[in-house]
Amino acid sequence: MGILVGWLALNKFYLGYTKEGIIQLVLNVVTLGAASVIPFIEGILYLFMSDKQFDDTYVYGKKGWL
Repeated sequence: MGILVGWLALNKFYLGYTKEGIIQLVLNVVTLGAASVIPFIEGILYLFMSDKQFDDTYVYGKKGWL
């Protein structure tokens, strides 16, 4: 989700990180989309994590950013 629609911050909203999602949307508007590289990198990181590591870090650990 971060790779395809990260510029809309849907990956943040999907995980329940509303504050981070709004910040990502504002950054994309202010930088005219240049900040969309952040969710792209996050999406790649998500792909290479194990499911357990992802859950521990982002679901249970509530880590909002890289």
